[in-house]
Amino acid sequence: MKWDEFSEWGRRVADWTQDYHQTVGDKPVRAMTEPGDVLNALPATPPESGEGMEAIFSDFEDIVMPGITHWQHPRFFAYFTSNASAPSVLAEFLSSAIAPQCMLWQTSPAATEMETRMMDWLRQALDLPEPFQGVIQDSASSATLAAVLTMREKALNWQGNQQGLFKQKPLRVYCSSEVHTSIDRAIWVSGIGQQNLVRIPIKGDWRGMDPDALEAAIEADIAAGLQPAGLILCVGGTGTGATDPVEQCLDIAEKYGLYSHIDAAWAGSAMICPEYRHYWPGVERADSIVFNPHKWLGVQFDCSAHFLKNPDDLVQTLAISPEYLKTHGKDGIINYSEWSVPLGRRFRALKIWFVIRTYGLEGLRQRLRNHVNWSNQLHDKLAETDAFEIITAPMWSLWTFRYAPAGASNLDDLNLRLVNAINDDGRIYLTQTRVDGDLVIRFQAGQFETTETDVLAAYDVITEIAKGL
Repeated sequence: MKWDEFSEWGRRVADWTQDYHQTVGDKPVRAMTEPGDVLNALPATPPESGEGMEAIFSDFEDIVMPGITHWQHPRFFAYFTSNASAPSVLAEFLSSAIAPQCMLWQTSPAATEMETRMMDWLRQALDLPEPFQGVIQDSASSATLAAVLTMREKALNWQGNQQGLFKQKPLRVYCSSEVHTSIDRAIWVSGIGQQNLVRIPIKGDWRGMDPDALEAAIEADIAAGLQPAGLILCVGGTGTGATDPVEQCLDIAEKYGLYSHIDAAWAGSAMICPEYRHYWPGVERADSIVFNPHKWLGVQFDCSAHFLKNPDDLVQTLAISPEYLKTHGKDGIINYSEWSVPLGRRFRALKIWFVIRTYGLEGLRQRLRNHVNWSNQLHDKLAETDAFEIITAPMWSLWTFRYAPAGASNLDDLNLRLVNAINDDGRIYLTQTRVDGDLVIRFQAGQFETTETDVLAAYDVITEIAKGL
């Protein structure tokens, strides 16, 4: 393809994109293909000669699209949503078109300086105090890894990168049983080891960490000659929305000198609404906080906001500056490649700029409030329906339930069959989780273009399919 052909195909793709987003609600939410369908439709060997875009785009529609689960569907209620609002798509298009490598200030000054400003906009939106500064990571997993590496280095007096962990005291990191598996991966990659990730029991309606049990675990580790290094707290966990008692746990972290990281990947977006901030009292005392604008704020994946009370700790952990990466003669610049594990960086801040300017903070707040309110309406309706049990109450727009008709003997099997039948039906998409060992079904509203009608329609689908089992 020559660039003088690009504008024609650009218009066609733009028209296709607009039509897709306006009609995606008419499609089954989850892909209806069987394993191997797409693989077998693709030639086993690459073409020797180039092909025309007409044939390529036709195959895209015929081969690729049937195998796509529609994350932009207004009745996508599974996992957590990964949104792509219209202005975000345009910003991503522009970023792809100019294709900058944004690893250093000098490799694209606009990208670095916009990232600085956009992260400060988000800091203000969350009402975090000014000492916090932010960096855009690709995902919460990367932010958590960066935090765990910083925990490791601080606990080892900044010698871990140089000396490794051999012959060091085993480092201990504490979390609840409700945290995301990205915490486990960060522990693996950092070299701390799975056995040194200490799971603290939970209690209470929020299924949060028991502070007394946390302190007891730390004391036991110190007595055993182990080295407490860090605390990872959960605000809005994936399974049930579990949320740790932030202030009480940070009291303990400060008492024992632990580096603290808060994983609010999903629920952090809700904190742009002042009425939800009671879920993380004392958050300003944390060392590290992450949330994903790509989950609930309409900013296209990937875009994870990582805030740091003292960025110097992270930079001391990750920075490495060979001569070819130095910028001479410019004082006070930030090179965000020193704030993240990857050296290469995309121009992600452009998406945040487009979205916040398009909707404004109040427009985004109203969307989130709608999702929470509509989800609660559905919860209340299902709670009053015979044979259904609410297992965990709503945390923001997430709650869990179980189908338990009289006489049913294997509720795990029944509910697994129910969620599979719902997803095979295609009108809505749900996922399952386990609560205290029992298989239950999750509901979470957060798709950017969903409506009250879409959310409440889930009631008819759930109850209709349940009765047919």
